[in-house]
Amino acid sequence: MSMNTFIINHMKTLEMIGVIMRICNFTMVSWLGPESPFMFVWTVNTLDSLILTWCAFLRKDAAYTLLNIFWILMGVVVIARTVGFLGLA
Repeated sequence: MSMNTFIINHMKTLEMIGVIMRICNFTMVSWLGPESPFMFVWTVNTLDSLILTWCAFLRKDAAYTLLNIFWILMGVVVIARTVGFLGLA
């Protein structure tokens, strides 16, 4: 079974997991404010964006694909800056 087939067969579940991850993540940021675990927040946000992008792409939903690709790119840049890969941390 290919990964796309797996995702298509479990799309509603995977989308719900991605949405719950994002809700929990931003809830934590709202509650903890500046004390939020920065890298954890961006790692979870990037992972849920990967899940949601793949689902949106397979559904041929251009708007949500673009939105979540944006979040993936933001996550990669923020994580790279934080760990010093870009020399800007």
